[in-house]
Amino acid sequence: INLSEETEPDIYRAIHRDAMLENVALKGENNVPDYFDVSKTENGRVSYPIFHIDNYHEPQHAGHPKNIIFLSCDAFGVLPPIAKLAPEQAMYHFISGYTAKVAGTERGITEPVATFSACFGAAFLTHCPTRYAELLKEKLEKHNAKAWIVNSGWSGGPYGVGKRMAIKTTRSCVDAILDGTIENTTWTKDPVFGWDLPA
Repeated sequence: INLSEETEPDIYRAIHRDAMLENVALKGENNVPDYFDVSKTENGRVSYPIFHIDNYHEPQHAGHPKNIIFLSCDAFGVLPPIAKLAPEQAMYHFISGYTAKVAGTERGITEPVATFSACFGAAFLTHCPTRYAELLKEKLEKHNAKAWIVNSGWSGGPYGVGKRMAIKTTRSCVDAILDGTIENTTWTKDPVFGWDLPA
């Protein structure tokens, strides 16, 4: 929702012939997409070929990741904007799959509801979730990768008190992880969860 060239230039420019819009209102005789119309749903989506993005990685193949990022929409003021996890902490959060259902993403949801989905995809698992968590830990340790939680939900308090993270803020957190600048900070240990937080 509220997609504009200013807020999401890559996605906005990727929407042309061969892109597929879902749950997006169309207006006028020419059926121009109205990304601000939420009269039916707030859950608009788009799919487009990767080559619609100007700087896409053409080989479509890469090595092992240096960072694993869990995006979680925390609507209850529990998660910080960003946290670095030890491998065992990553296993725990991978198994719990904590996030929130928010208005517009699920029928009948008008206020956020906490939800847990093992490995962030319980419906698609063929093995016990602990097996996938063990594999995650093995891969993190074998390839010296780091694990992170980035909160795309609320900051400064829960829904109704705090403010929803802007996509720009979430993207800044992810960019700082990927380019390594997040490591140029001082870290503190969270007294409840034990994960590392930037000071």
